[in-house]
Amino acid sequence: MLDWLKNINKEHPEFWKNYLTKFDSKPNRFVVLSTETSGLNPDKDVILSVGAFAIVEDAIIIKDSFESVLLQYQFLQDHQLSNDFIIDSKIKKLTEPEAIESLIDFIGNAVLVGHHINFNIEMLNEALERLDCGRLRNEALDVEMMYRKHKDITDKEFTLDDLCEIYKIPKSDRPSTSENAYRIALLFLKLKSRLGIK
Repeated sequence: MLDWLKNINKEHPEFWKNYLTKFDSKPNRFVVLSTETSGLNPDKDVILSVGAFAIVEDAIIIKDSFESVLLQYQFLQDHQLSNDFIIDSKIKKLTEPEAIESLIDFIGNAVLVGHHINFNIEMLNEALERLDCGRLRNEALDVEMMYRKHKDITDKEFTLDDLCEIYKIPKSDRPSTSENAYRIALLFLKLKSRLGIK
């Protein structure tokens, strides 16, 4: 069934209505997004943590960031998975509805940036559907696609680590979604200038 048909006459939550009004104006920032998920199937898996940074005028704005572990106890219990990472994490913990609402408010009408960003967007869309919302309306850019376009490569895929190695961006021994988002942001700024994206 078509998405718009499912959402006809549906009463959306207030945060979603507020999000939609932001598209009356042109975006003035990019938001670099990284998620950790329980798997690779948006229909069955869930988001476990999110990290995001805003970029304005070619600068990563550390103060303008988002980070959360999502309390997915039910999913983990249903699949006999450990929740130790939730207990151990020092990051702010939110339920999925709280995290998604806060993230959508943070994102606004920004252009989303990521590594395999379409997967992140699909995971968010599934979470939004559980909250009786529509789908994300943001434009999106993928750093891997940008690199392949810059180098005119069509027959090879690159992991985030591959791209970071090419551009000499270091990684820590215990990467987090926020660290990944920061590394993606650094990659994006390098590729953005090379591709002449404003």
